[in-house]
Amino acid sequence: MRTRSVVAVLVALAAVLLVPPAVGGLTGGGDGTQLRGLRFLVPNAPGGGYDITARTAAKAMEDAGITGAVEVFNLPGAGGTVGLGRTVNESGNDRLVMSMGLGVVGAVYTNDSPATLTDATPIARLTQETEIVVVGKDSPLRTFDDLRVTWTADPGAVPVGGGSSPGGPDHLAPMLMAEGIGIDPRTVNYVSYDGGGELLAAVLGGKVAFGVSGLSEYADQIEAGELRVLAVTAPQRVPGLDAPTLTEAGVDVEFTNWRGIVAPPGLSDEGRADLVAAFTELRESPEWGEALQRNGWQDAYLPGDDFGAFLRAENDRVAGVLRNLGLVA
Repeated sequence: MRTRSVVAVLVALAAVLLVPPAVGGLTGGGDGTQLRGLRFLVPNAPGGGYDITARTAAKAMEDAGITGAVEVFNLPGAGGTVGLGRTVNESGNDRLVMSMGLGVVGAVYTNDSPATLTDATPIARLTQETEIVVVGKDSPLRTFDDLRVTWTADPGAVPVGGGSSPGGPDHLAPMLMAEGIGIDPRTVNYVSYDGGGELLAAVLGGKVAFGVSGLSEYADQIEAGELRVLAVTAPQRVPGLDAPTLTEAGVDVEFTNWRGIVAPPGLSDEGRADLVAAFTELRESPEWGEALQRNGWQDAYLPGDDFGAFLRAENDRVAGVLRNLGLVA
């Protein structure tokens, strides 16, 4: 009996030694352990660019073992500033991050938001990509020259759709396009949709003459032949896409969109460092590299303080553009 008891104790002890400790406990972080309890807030509707970026990043982080299970939830409204307000109000919460980008910078101005990006904690800029000028497969606009002729003839009669509120990339790009063509931006009939998902339905349904959005949001529909790209706003053509740049089409405009991650204010130094480290690890993972290639995103990584400096510069740049267009005082 005594021998069996000793053996049982040894077996139990061996089982304890062989089971690895819970990685990162309930928190984890900068010591190389897994980050637990992370939540992504998406400040626009499902199917939009922030949503795709958040869900892609969350899955890559899970698959790479950087985090445990990640919750992604949507809180749309006012061009992303409703979500920004929620993020800013979660002061000290180092397990909440918000997917955002250029659109939120402009929306703060055009929606007169009480919460601003200077209130949030910059974590990382992740990607950049071209905007595209797109129509449905049955649209009478076959080329960018067709669009130019139709648009200049009567700008107000040509509804232009975008998946961001005034001040966002899908709004700024066509306004700069109009200015480059010789159309007064104040005469442009811009129709704002809450993200790329809603805009897609409008383009396919013929509710707008053309749409402007990020390439990755419509890659599947373009490949399937449901959408036709008339031009890209990037300085260079996109490999595999039969569409000219705006410059090639005779419009002196170059424009790229970017997306990144911010967190609530009031984080501890350790909490902030854990989040920056997690997204740095994401950037270096093969899972994220595959996601960049699959979505046609360009790596534009900037961590922490560098991203904060970039945000301040973008804030000033967007404010200047909006003033020049007469959209803010």
